[in-house]
Amino acid sequence: MVNTDSSVEMLRQKFGDAVQEHVTLAPYTSARIGGPADALLTVKSADEFAGAMQLIWGREIPYCILGGGSNVLVSDKGFRGVVVLNRAKEVRFEMGNQPAVWCEAGVVIANLARRCASKGLGGLEWSATVPGTVGGAVYGNAGAFDGDMTRNLVWADLLTKNGREKFTLDQMGYGYRTSVLKRHEVNGIVLSALLKLKNSTSGEVSVKIDQFSERRKATQPPGASMGSMFKNPEGDHAGRLIEAAGLKGTRIGSAEISTAHGNFFINHGKTKAEDVLALIRLAQRSVSEKFNVNLELEVELIGEWDV
Repeated sequence: MVNTDSSVEMLRQKFGDAVQEHVTLAPYTSARIGGPADALLTVKSADEFAGAMQLIWGREIPYCILGGGSNVLVSDKGFRGVVVLNRAKEVRFEMGNQPAVWCEAGVVIANLARRCASKGLGGLEWSATVPGTVGGAVYGNAGAFDGDMTRNLVWADLLTKNGREKFTLDQMGYGYRTSVLKRHEVNGIVLSALLKLKNSTSGEVSVKIDQFSERRKATQPPGASMGSMFKNPEGDHAGRLIEAAGLKGTRIGSAEISTAHGNFFINHGKTKAEDVLALIRLAQRSVSEKFNVNLELEVELIGEWDV
């Protein structure tokens, strides 16, 4: 971290007790894995988030952002810099013939789907079983059950080095689980988003959410994980390939390739990130050797790694 003490002090002067030092990141990730960050800064509004990022960029402090903490694997050594924990959760509904919802990036998207249901608004049912936040969903074009952010996003309020900008759906450059942000074609932070919805009834939307939830429970394992480890190769499924390679149930330390679904890696308690990474490399190597398919990570690696 660049001038660790002075950088943390500068952030503390601005944000007070919202800044903590030497915080273990494991409790802030869905996998419950990860070492300490030099500093953890919790922000509670989009404006606060933008202000924090402008300070961090201005001082060239190494940083990473966590929302729900899914789709990330934090190294055992942790992160040398500032981790910004996004807890900005304001939500505003726009009712009428073309309903929509504006929400800050720290809103948990599964909770948002159920709030929509309570108002008789559909369109986000697919997200009711998706871990993580609206910011992460916009960033990575999250999806499930034949739905994804491509179907819902109207615009995203991004912070770039040029200031705050509204990016339309077309400008986000969405592909399968990717965007201009995830491909690093644009250096931007998701602050909030406007999502289009559909008029329905609370009962109808809730039934669909319950159906998706049951399907999710039937096909995906319980327990602490990062979500889907690999992107599905075109025309195939990563879980099927990993199972066909004979790897379901394989363990290294307390990390296991799930016996229920090959694309989920489970933390059975006090799991080391290096053991998860070893399983990742094993799966990639085995699938490549047996099927000549290169599995691409959906999960992002954060922090310092030996390999």
